[in-house]
Amino acid sequence: MNEIKCPNCGEVFTVNESQYSELLSQVRTAEFDKEIHDRIKQELALAEQKSQNTHQAILSQKEQEISNLKSEIAQFKTQQELAKKEVEQAASLQLQEKDKEVQRLESQLTTLRLEHENQLQKTLSALEKERDEVKNQLTLQEKEAALAQTSLKERYEVELRQKDETIEFYKDFKAKQSTKMIGESLEQHCEYEFNKNRMAMFPRAEFGKDNDARTGSKGDYIYREVDENGVEILSIMFEMKNEGDETATKKKNEHFFKELDKDRCEKGCEYAILVTLLEADSELYNSGIVDVSYAYEKMYVIRPQFFLPMITLLRNAALNSLQYKQELALVREQNIDITHFEEDLDAFKVAFAKNYQSASTNFGKAIEEIDKAIRRMEEIKKFLTTSENQLRLANNKLDDVSVKKLTRKNPTMKAKFEALEKK
Repeated sequence: MNEIKCPNCGEVFTVNESQYSELLSQVRTAEFDKEIHDRIKQELALAEQKSQNTHQAILSQKEQEISNLKSEIAQFKTQQELAKKEVEQAASLQLQEKDKEVQRLESQLTTLRLEHENQLQKTLSALEKERDEVKNQLTLQEKEAALAQTSLKERYEVELRQKDETIEFYKDFKAKQSTKMIGESLEQHCEYEFNKNRMAMFPRAEFGKDNDARTGSKGDYIYREVDENGVEILSIMFEMKNEGDETATKKKNEHFFKELDKDRCEKGCEYAILVTLLEADSELYNSGIVDVSYAYEKMYVIRPQFFLPMITLLRNAALNSLQYKQELALVREQNIDITHFEEDLDAFKVAFAKNYQSASTNFGKAIEEIDKAIRRMEEIKKFLTTSENQLRLANNKLDDVSVKKLTRKNPTMKAKFEALEKK
């Protein structure tokens, strides 16, 4: 226990150790804070004094530097004035030299101008001479072109007259021919064009007349082409139609579409093409290849001049899809093999069932014949058994036969047998 006396009232307080320690620490802390506060004031005062001294020193130094700079500026102005005078003197000397150089260059320029004018005059004279020569050549070329144009015009007029004569000849030829003969001429034209280019363009193709009229109708020509494995690349049914210019009953191309589509389907062709000279004034058919697949599948109408280009276009398209056709053919062959196997199996089943039925029928007949034979054998056995009984009875009867029995009621025979015994 510790006692503490109040300095104001003189009263004595008794406190324990913990309270005493706490009071003591409060007193020490207050004294320590006071000391720290006093020390901080002293240090702040020293720092402020030091800062004022430093600021004063810096201010004095800056004033000295400003004074030095002013002195240097004054010296620089003096040097600048001197340099300006020197530059002005040098510039004056250079200007004099430049004036002399300019005079010299002007003199050279005058000389060069005179020389250049002389050269230009010479060049101009040469150009005028060349111009005159070009004009003369151009005049000669114009005359030659006029002569060539006149000659070309005369030649084309001759060719045009020849073509007009040829057209008149064919018109007359067409007018004199029958409708069938005109159609045959168009067919011969297409066949000639194809055969002329066969080896170069279509070495694997077959092109010939459709002679199969089993279905009641036939087209004109069939084109077929296969690859080295026998897969069909392209097939086309062709129909050629023409008509004389002076024929009274002209027909339209659309009248032949239905029959051509029927021939295509019956002969298993992929495309149908009508090569026609009908409707000669039609802008539709004269414009080129006409696709009429909106009415009939894979059908086209062409003029004779598009005969080979049309085959080439379809052939190129078919060659692009040849790989898919080959794969499809392979799948079909596999399906056909499976179908053939199933067909062979079904045929075997039918034949086996037929043979089994025939064998079963024959077996039944054989059993029936055997049963009949058994019945006949049983009847024969019965007859034989009856015969055996009869033979047994006959044998028994034979055993009972004796001379006495035979002669017992026959005195004559009895006498003869007795006479024989006595001998």
